[in-house]
Amino acid sequence: MTPIMADRRAYVAFGANLGDPAAVFRFACARIDQLPRTRLVARSSLYRTAPIGVGEQPDYLNAVIAIETRLAPLTLLEALLAIEIEGGRTRPFMQAPRTLDLDLLLYGEQRIDEPELCVPHPRMHQRAFVLAPLAEIAPELVVPGHGPVAKLLAGVGDQIVTRLDPS
Repeated sequence: MTPIMADRRAYVAFGANLGDPAAVFRFACARIDQLPRTRLVARSSLYRTAPIGVGEQPDYLNAVIAIETRLAPLTLLEALLAIEIEGGRTRPFMQAPRTLDLDLLLYGEQRIDEPELCVPHPRMHQRAFVLAPLAEIAPELVVPGHGPVAKLLAGVGDQIVTRLDPS
């Protein structure tokens, strides 16, 4: 008999810079909320950010989604990748512009280091476009191995992120 997993709080980063990112964010939230044994519990505002480390690309809209899930981490990752494909994501080259990008940032307090999945996300503590929306919905959160979100966000204060009006 397979044991039933307890609910885990997980955080998913959203990013898009092609098409209609605001509409794709609504789509992604709805699809994540429809995953089995998963429910969306919070979502941040959208934040506009310039692309980092790439040539000419449109600005990104970024956000973070909080969920409660009983899906195993790799099963959740596979579901997120399927939602990306459903949302029109292609991967023509590394750091290509995208219609939809979903990254599993945190899965409870677990640390995962597998070829397919690293949690906490390996660079999340260095990215204001992840930390600002994360701080909005989970200001007291501590990123395992890195520290409190608020302190991490203060450390990347030179990166410009602009919170968009929620209307």
